[in-house]
Amino acid sequence: MNRLEQLRISGRLPSPKGVALAILDISRREDATLEEVVRVVQTDPALAGRLLHLANAAAHGGRAVVSIHDAVLRLGFTSVRHVVMGFALVDEYAQGPCAGFDYTRFWSRSLLMAVASQALGGVVRVGIPDDLFVCGLLAQVGQLAMATAYPAEYAAVMAEGAAGEALLALERERLEADHHEFTAAILADCGIPKALAEPVYYHEMPERSGFVEGSRPYKLAHIFFLARRMADLGLMPEADRHGNIAELMRLGGKIGLDADAFGQLFDHAVTQWQAWGSLLRIPSASLPSFERMTRAPAPRPEPPPRTPGTRVLLVEDEPTTRLMTEAALRNQLGCTVVSAGNGRDALALALEVMPQIVICDWLMPVMDGMEFCRALRATDWGQSMYVIMLTGVETEDKIVEAFEAGVDDYITKPVNNRALNARMRAALHYVKLLGMWEQDRSQLKQFAAELAISNRRLEHAAMTDLLTGLPNRRAGLDALGRAWSAAQRTGQAVAALMIDVDHFKAVNDCHGHAVGDLVLREVAQAIQAAARRHDRVSRMGGEEFLLVCHDADPQMALLAAERLRHMVAALGIRLGDAEVHITISIGVASREAHMRTADELVSGADKALYAAKHAGRNRVCLFARGMTSCRPTP
Repeated sequence: MNRLEQLRISGRLPSPKGVALAILDISRREDATLEEVVRVVQTDPALAGRLLHLANAAAHGGRAVVSIHDAVLRLGFTSVRHVVMGFALVDEYAQGPCAGFDYTRFWSRSLLMAVASQALGGVVRVGIPDDLFVCGLLAQVGQLAMATAYPAEYAAVMAEGAAGEALLALERERLEADHHEFTAAILADCGIPKALAEPVYYHEMPERSGFVEGSRPYKLAHIFFLARRMADLGLMPEADRHGNIAELMRLGGKIGLDADAFGQLFDHAVTQWQAWGSLLRIPSASLPSFERMTRAPAPRPEPPPRTPGTRVLLVEDEPTTRLMTEAALRNQLGCTVVSAGNGRDALALALEVMPQIVICDWLMPVMDGMEFCRALRATDWGQSMYVIMLTGVETEDKIVEAFEAGVDDYITKPVNNRALNARMRAALHYVKLLGMWEQDRSQLKQFAAELAISNRRLEHAAMTDLLTGLPNRRAGLDALGRAWSAAQRTGQAVAALMIDVDHFKAVNDCHGHAVGDLVLREVAQAIQAAARRHDRVSRMGGEEFLLVCHDADPQMALLAAERLRHMVAALGIRLGDAEVHITISIGVASREAHMRTADELVSGADKALYAAKHAGRNRVCLFARGMTSCRPTP
């Protein structure tokens, strides 16, 4: 059982309380009436005011609603239930224990996404706008749930600064589930139908949903995606807004909104955000109109050609030249300059400050410029520095010698400011290109890391049965193949147990597929619990499972099978006031000398399973030396 299931069972997931819980209980009754809902709502003045506000916002200029009865009637029973659930969670979890989670910003962003979803729902008519309001409000509630249930662990996740796929992978690594799964569980507990909850689940990356283009789920997922981007725009710093406008307008165009229409819709959503923020005591920002945000910022005057903060090491033993060159580098080019009087001191200083550009004299005491350059280039950290040599000799042989020692450029002495600026322009251009390359390399490393995480997740998904969480048929056969190879090398025994749930079709027919799924999960957990540490369990498909037992002779495999059969028979699955009991049949086969492949082992276990079912089910049969024999059921 993973952490999410444990939280659901223990009731530690964020859930509605008080009036909201009472309304949820009423909604579960078939004989519930509108008057009961009205009476419950009237006991909470704040909730009553919010419903009146929502009903009048949905009226679009029609007759104003002044009574709770009319508000509930206009919104509809289902919408009222969903809205009340959302408001209850806002009130209950306005703050929390997670130090790394910004609760205020979370609800402010969620509220803007809610009103944006509602506004978009009025344009793309694929759902009731008020229901979309609640879905937008709770679209990210999984993050709130993680922060509330695991404050310390989720604070550590937040501290990583991950986003998108990287955040989901980190959540699964640390908490065994991601915030999408938490969101889905809470939406289900709040009674949000699957037709809405599923598009919410995929709203961050709708292209991965697999929904048919143009279908209702496809449109809903893209509505929530656009609403989320609108919420991002509303909360991002002013300097970052303009760069995101074009993408938003493109997304608006995909649902038939031109620039003017989308701008009006965005401004309306912001107005509603501010009104709801006041009502729910959630902060909202004062934003300029969308049309004003689309205007490009005024161009700034071009700065002089300088690279502030570029680190330059000047190695010069002559004080006057050193002072004049330092002043030119600092005042004209804005560089950060450190100086040394000889090559030996310069090497120690270079290791300390890691300069980007080095300017050194050729003739110096202790260690001259040529020796210093060779020593610098001999280190890993000195190979990327740009080196300019100061020389009073400009003969061809000397210049060639300097370049061979690792010099990038040279300036003849006495140093002329124009020559220094020209050489420094080339050096600064090199530093800029090097910085861009390092940034690209860093981004590539990040991309490679994210891709590796994604590939691991895909590999895990490809080898995992979604219903039970066990390895699937492919993974099970791979595990059997490895066990078979190990047994061939070491001579140890290996056994395969094929397990089938008895009368499973009758369970589905009598109780429905949801109960059938529950039965399969319970059996999977029982098999996993019965398996030894090195045994491997997998679901082969339908109601069939495979257990690969390492170092198990026929007698040990039969004992393991009987123990498992008794464990499953003792299970009682509660369905309201009733209890369902199930049994399993097991076929056992151990590796024999005449068997050439693992497939023959599986075939033997299959034959034993068939014999067990033919003999009356709820029993264990062994395949040995080409024959099957069933143990009597005690």
